[in-house]
Amino acid sequence: MLKTVNHFWSDMTLRSTVLPILAIIVLIAYFSMVNPLFFSSANALNIGRQSAVLLMVSLAGTMVILIGSIDLSVGSLVTLTGILVAMSIDSLGAGGATLVGVGAGALVGFVNGGLVTVLRVPSFLVTLGMLSILAGITNQISQGRSILFMNETLPTLVNGSFVLGIPNVIWFALIATVLLTLVSFRTVLGRYLFALGGGEVAAAHAGIPVNYYKVLAFMLAGAICGLAGVLLTGQVGAGTPTAGSALLLNSIAAVVMGGTALSGGVGGPHRTFLGVLVIAILTNGMDVTGVNSFTQDIVKGFVIILAVSLTIDRSKYAFIK
Repeated sequence: MLKTVNHFWSDMTLRSTVLPILAIIVLIAYFSMVNPLFFSSANALNIGRQSAVLLMVSLAGTMVILIGSIDLSVGSLVTLTGILVAMSIDSLGAGGATLVGVGAGALVGFVNGGLVTVLRVPSFLVTLGMLSILAGITNQISQGRSILFMNETLPTLVNGSFVLGIPNVIWFALIATVLLTLVSFRTVLGRYLFALGGGEVAAAHAGIPVNYYKVLAFMLAGAICGLAGVLLTGQVGAGTPTAGSALLLNSIAAVVMGGTALSGGVGGPHRTFLGVLVIAILTNGMDVTGVNSFTQDIVKGFVIILAVSLTIDRSKYAFIK
């Protein structure tokens, strides 16, 4: 028995898969006992709506974390692209505005990746600076005010339902999860991203163009954030300069909770989906049971620390700094 337990804790793949599922079961059981309204179809749809954009942003973060880097600008990028979509939708239509949002996101990702690879600056510092730059640009062009628009196509598409009464925004996020999972495990791009996370030096020796795929990972993350900005603007019906303020912390928590290692090379979009469920259920459950927002921040902070301590692959670190 003891040998089995030790094997469980030593098996990173098993541990990072089982723990999120157990957390989901425990959270659902607890919040359902505290408030029976939590365990209802209406609240399940509410959780889906609340977590759809978070899932998109977490998927973006996953693609960068897989290569052993990190993107701290995801929340600011979602906010900026949302503002750009709101400003352009009446003149370009929903399709044109979507292209603007996704294109702007990919461009920022290209800049992030270029700075990391060309200047050889750690991604943490590059994207921390970009976070501030994007926030400044957003407030500059919006003057700190929400941007309203008349076109109803995007809100109708995002908030409407074409299948089974489930809001389309949930379907978009689920489809993105499936597609990125297939990319991660069934394409050359995905294999190379995992290889970079496993070790850049070894990947370079194997003939992989490391810098090219690092930039590609950041661009993919940026494009996904741009799409998240489109969905968020459609949900709210306006572009707001504070829309993505909570996304960074929650997305990192979701990625880590799902079992994608911050050291890179382990995890994937399918794991992130589980992590988002944990964060979404935890957040919604605390809302339903009347926990105030300040206490929620404290709990989420503890969740991140606990998740990292349980899922980190210490064999990749000679020293813990």
